[in-house]
Amino acid sequence: MAFPHLQQPSFLLASLKADSVNKPFAQRCQDLVKVIEDFPAKELHAIFPWLVESIFGSLDGVLVGWNLRCLQGRVNPVEYSIAMEFLDPSGPMMKLVYKLQAEDYNFDFPVSCLPGPVKASIQENVLPDSPLYHNKVQFPPTGGIGLNLALNPFEYYMFFFALSLISQKPMPMSLHVRTSDCAYFILVDRYLSWFLPTEGSVPPPLSSSPGGSSPSPAPRTPAMPFSSYGLHTSLLKRHISHQTSVNADPASHEIWRSETLLQVFVEMWLHHYSLEMYQKMQSPHAKESFTPTEEHVLVVRLLLKHLHAFANSLKPDQASPSTHSHATSPLEEFKRAAVPRFVQQKLYVFLQHCFGHWPLDASFRAVLEMWLSYLQPWRYAPEKQAQSSDAQPRSVSEKWAPFIQENLLMYTKLFVSFLNRALRTDLVSPKNALMVFRVAKVFAQPNLTEMIQKGEQLFLEPELIIPHRQHRHFTITSSFLSPWPPVVTDASFKVKSHVYSLEGQDCKYTPMFGPEVRTLVLRLAQLITQAKQTAKSISDQCVESPARRSFLSWLGFGTTDPNSCYPCNDLDEMGQDSVRKTDEYLEKALEYLRQIFRLSEAQLAQLTLALGNARDENGKQQLPDCIVGEEGLILTPLGRYQIINGLRRFEIEYQGDLELQPIRSYEITSLVRALFRLSSAVNRRFAGQMAALCSRNDFLGSFCRYHLTEPALSNRHLLSPVGRRQVTSPARGPRLSLRFLGSYRTLLLLLMAFFVASLFCIGPLSCSLLLVLGYLLYAIAMTLLTERGKLHQL
Repeated sequence: MAFPHLQQPSFLLASLKADSVNKPFAQRCQDLVKVIEDFPAKELHAIFPWLVESIFGSLDGVLVGWNLRCLQGRVNPVEYSIAMEFLDPSGPMMKLVYKLQAEDYNFDFPVSCLPGPVKASIQENVLPDSPLYHNKVQFPPTGGIGLNLALNPFEYYMFFFALSLISQKPMPMSLHVRTSDCAYFILVDRYLSWFLPTEGSVPPPLSSSPGGSSPSPAPRTPAMPFSSYGLHTSLLKRHISHQTSVNADPASHEIWRSETLLQVFVEMWLHHYSLEMYQKMQSPHAKESFTPTEEHVLVVRLLLKHLHAFANSLKPDQASPSTHSHATSPLEEFKRAAVPRFVQQKLYVFLQHCFGHWPLDASFRAVLEMWLSYLQPWRYAPEKQAQSSDAQPRSVSEKWAPFIQENLLMYTKLFVSFLNRALRTDLVSPKNALMVFRVAKVFAQPNLTEMIQKGEQLFLEPELIIPHRQHRHFTITSSFLSPWPPVVTDASFKVKSHVYSLEGQDCKYTPMFGPEVRTLVLRLAQLITQAKQTAKSISDQCVESPARRSFLSWLGFGTTDPNSCYPCNDLDEMGQDSVRKTDEYLEKALEYLRQIFRLSEAQLAQLTLALGNARDENGKQQLPDCIVGEEGLILTPLGRYQIINGLRRFEIEYQGDLELQPIRSYEITSLVRALFRLSSAVNRRFAGQMAALCSRNDFLGSFCRYHLTEPALSNRHLLSPVGRRQVTSPARGPRLSLRFLGSYRTLLLLLMAFFVASLFCIGPLSCSLLLVLGYLLYAIAMTLLTERGKLHQL
């Protein structure tokens, strides 16, 4: 495809739009590469917004663009390879960005498409905290509609790229796509590795001209020295101050792309809940404004893992703030400040929302692993220690104590939130048991518990000698920690600043190692022990001889009570191997909890004894744990847990009209309904005659009563949790019931009888007569036995 250089940009855009419909994907990308190479920035400026939208989709989610979230190399290798090459950090699309960046073009981005807190802040004429939005808000002209941000090409591209993760509709459940194999996920990883390098510096922007690299396009917002990334410096001051030394420092001139990328990702993916909204979320009536998806969480986890590797790539002599000097490069300063300055607060609020609102199912594993990845920056440090030969977990180094102290709430308060979730989940499920095991294993790492406890001690230090902080009011609910001398260290100040900035100065903090949390841990340990017993019970009852039991049930000889087995869960689907895994996860989790909270063996043994046996001395299952109320029994939280996990249940029997009971799995649906209509017609037609026959006092009356009447409701086992109650049986006259003929068992027995009769040369008619005769003899005998039993009762 060749475009004359004299063509107007509008014609170029129209041609590309037409080609996007008529040409295959590979040809379109080839044409775009040639257009980017041949056309000047003035003409490319007109196609840039359309091209970005055609790739990443529209902000309202109507247009899906290239659908990078579903594009996989193993499914569509050709399209995947072309798209990844085109969107690579050194590919044609980024060359177009830099080409437009050099000319200082601006593009309007609607404020209405920004995350909720940012949009609300701008619409209220309040500048957001993030410097990403400073000097970019464009007010509409007279009569105009909506606010816009004036973004440079790099910002505009990254805004669309980041928002495409959440603006597009979630992938359908029927489409099984592994997120880590998708083009979008891999592009995020490539952009992070390129702009936040763990080795070396950020590569300079490439030019599309044959001459090689072009001068670095500068952002409109003046870049600032990175010494201002100190934890106690205002971001707003950093961006409104005038720095004259920037142009003299090429490294500072280049680092703005790395900073912009990180801020865009954090703002678009994490900043959906403000601190004020987080406070409102503590109310049970809080209304959710944004619900993240599992795919969203997995991408955020990728960001956090890379940020840890990025921050841990600091040289040993530069890792500590005390060794900071003016000779430190801006990139090194950025590595030190990236996580605490840009990520910590928004991630904490994001995690709090997920812990409080995510469904109680196995999909929470994605949130859990994201949280655990953030808690373990040492896993992504370059100086990883070799695993010891005895497979013992290595101790967490003291060098990580500042990180733990400055992220104390991430460890303590979110751990308590996880405990509350775990107490409400089905721990018999292997997936849920695995999550409890994972958390317990992470927190049981040697020396980690001691450092968390030290952080709490620093936070709880009194503030008697700091006059300028006497206005803070703090409530301590409980703690077993001993009192400390009234000396406030710098570490104590950092911990207090962290907690107050996230929870407010009047927060109510519950120590992780205090009595309240210890009580929750003991409850969890009790439920873990109970879940282990439940898993074994389910295995013994539901997994034993499944083929034989299901065959007998099909024939009608086995039990047909739907309540005779525990409710189905993951164990029924996965079998004995799942039972083994569940027991292993729970056993190890219990041991880890014992180590973390220093639980004694006697305490755990006492919990096991307190559970008791789920069955009484007669082998019958006990009722769930209840208390007696005015209207009967009321389930306690333990009783609800017992029912959910199948440990105990109420004995429930069908007490209604037997003719109207639900069709069973061993019955033919259409045949049962046809027989019901037939028997109903007969009963309506001969109701009087059947009543007269059943009222006789001779043998014929007894014979008819045996066949035409059902047992009185009062004669059946009518159970109530409170006790037996006197229930009057509704008056039902004699009636014919043919429902037994709709059973697979009855039909199979008839077929077997005819087959055996044919072996003895007995025809169908003769066989039918013999069957009728045999049943009459059986019915006469049963009638005599029934009448004799009634006489003995009298």
